[in-house]
Amino acid sequence: MITIRINDYHKVDSHLFVMHINTLLSKGVFMLLPQLSAPRFRRSLLLTSLLIAGSFSAHAADEMLRKPVGKGAYELAIGQQENALWVATSQSRKTDKGGVVYRLDPATLAITQIIHSDLKPFGATLDNQSQVLWFGNTLNGSVTAIDAKTGDVKGRIVLDPRQRSETVRPLQPRELVADEKPNTIYITAVGKESAVWVVDGAAMKLKTTIEGTGERTTALAIDGDAQRLYVVSASGELLTIDTAKNSIIERHKLVDDGKEHAFLNIALDKANHRAYVTDFKQPEVLVVDYRSGKVVDKVAAPESLAVLFNPARNEVYVTHRMAGKVSVIDAKTNKVVKTFDTPPRPNSLALSADGKTLYVTVKQESTREKEATQPDDVIRISL
Repeated sequence: MITIRINDYHKVDSHLFVMHINTLLSKGVFMLLPQLSAPRFRRSLLLTSLLIAGSFSAHAADEMLRKPVGKGAYELAIGQQENALWVATSQSRKTDKGGVVYRLDPATLAITQIIHSDLKPFGATLDNQSQVLWFGNTLNGSVTAIDAKTGDVKGRIVLDPRQRSETVRPLQPRELVADEKPNTIYITAVGKESAVWVVDGAAMKLKTTIEGTGERTTALAIDGDAQRLYVVSASGELLTIDTAKNSIIERHKLVDDGKEHAFLNIALDKANHRAYVTDFKQPEVLVVDYRSGKVVDKVAAPESLAVLFNPARNEVYVTHRMAGKVSVIDAKTNKVVKTFDTPPRPNSLALSADGKTLYVTVKQESTREKEATQPDDVIRISL
């Protein structure tokens, strides 16, 4: 910061002086005005300060909009055709048996439709071609399909029908991604021995299960044109799946450093064959050449959760739940170039089709013993 001390303020024209202050403050210059007693200067400087503060506040308001939705907000889906943003919410653990999917106006975040579900929705994706929303019912081992236009339930598929017991731990659906051309939905099945479920979207049935994906595999991303699905286990193994055959063709160990890791999500920069992988246990985001499985860079950032790549701006967005921030990473330099401060516990992300607007779910502090009393939020960020 540059500091300027002005002693001969009484010799300066007040109008020119105010204009000069505006210019200097816009450049981060701070001015010390000793013995500023001239009434004209005091009034001009006060007015200038108010105008500058007002412009900063207006800019901040334009940049970020925050609205409450409902308890237990998890993942988002956005659709250009319907001009809508959907939020999966599990509602109260104690008082609500089911959940709610909220349809929001992407511009104002106003709720335009409330879709009740007898099962709690967590993960979410939209097949833009079929205009069907898919929600993972993690606690029930199933997925629910909803018509994006009407909000009507089109069907439900039970993926793991086993009942939970002391000896049986059914696999749980976590992340979902749509391969739109063949109308296929891929879902990570999380457990000690994880898998990937392959769902035929047209027939509304489980097509096959890709087993052997490692322990607690959550992250997945699709490159439909290349017929490749990329999956990352929590322990740090990157798997490449041929979607034409639905079989694992490559697997690479990303890290072997003896540290505790929890790799949760992955985003693809397809033009440069890069994958960005978030780690909930270590303060870094891995940058991986997904053709070779080699880590080519590490982005210093707080422990992270969700990740999205924006090809329109060549940027990567990452949520940091514990730090209460969303980082913007320049995909060319792999450096954090901007940080948005959010309320604590930012969770999931969605991006508008034009790459100009980012959406974030923000969770309230809530435990089994002490449930949150206020609804979770959705934030709209103008990029």
